[in-house]
Amino acid sequence: MADVDIQRAQIGEIEIAYETFGDAGNPPVLLIMGLATQMVGWPDEFCAGLADQGLFVIRFDNRDIGLSTHLDAAGPADVLAVMGGDRSGVPYPLADLAKDTIGLLDALGLDSVHLVGASMGGMIAQLAAIEHPTRVRSLTSIMSTTGSPAVGAPSEAAMGVLLAPPAVDRESAMRRMVDTYRVIGSPGFEFDEAALRQRAGLSFDRAYDPDGVARQLAAILSTPDRTAQLGGIAVPTLVVHGDQDALVNVDGGRATAAAVPGADLLVVEGMGHDLPRDTWPQLIDRITDLVRVAERGR
Repeated sequence: MADVDIQRAQIGEIEIAYETFGDAGNPPVLLIMGLATQMVGWPDEFCAGLADQGLFVIRFDNRDIGLSTHLDAAGPADVLAVMGGDRSGVPYPLADLAKDTIGLLDALGLDSVHLVGASMGGMIAQLAAIEHPTRVRSLTSIMSTTGSPAVGAPSEAAMGVLLAPPAVDRESAMRRMVDTYRVIGSPGFEFDEAALRQRAGLSFDRAYDPDGVARQLAAILSTPDRTAQLGGIAVPTLVVHGDQDALVNVDGGRATAAAVPGADLLVVEGMGHDLPRDTWPQLIDRITDLVRVAERGR
């Protein structure tokens, strides 16, 4: 992906960088990525695959990541303090990222979209569907959870890589990503080290901001349990989770599906906390099917 293709939308004081695939006249699908992961975490081929199914695909960088606004003036968040229960220094709530998402719809002139979120992106998509129900046509929540501390807990090893010291240069950023996904990736699928290194290098070149990642993590950790509010979601919903997810345990996905009335649950055998290439055809088909069901119901 060349950054010359990037477009930008001003949403209050936040500028959001985004890119589109496909015909703008087709049903719109907005992809929301997770913690510490830029829009390139949705691979070009995955986005193009959705577009080939007759969808208009939008991916974007959340605030504090990639080419969108970084809230440097807020300084680094004290993640350990937040984990200990002190939320006084949290720069912004996760709900603000949901507002950014809705603001992007406004900037694009879209009354509503099909939301697809992965990990933190799934949490953001859930919040958008809860707080802005008329703007969401369908919801796909991938490798995410409800916010309840009783489900979705990371393994000790996964928490270790999540809180590991940040990289100091491009090479160490690539090495850190490889090391991280050896822990949280998908044991049932091929480990694509070359693709990970390429994505890590591209992400480092676009923007490297460990403090921004810490602010995102603080937003996640300080967000209340959404279980009760998920019961009010009335749009077609798909929940996808890997049965080998070490970062967000599969019980988080099961709880999400149980909380949303009528939600479909797809548990992918051997999948961890990533999107292995071999899962793309199935994910593209399931997302496309959900969109078509929702479009028929409009």
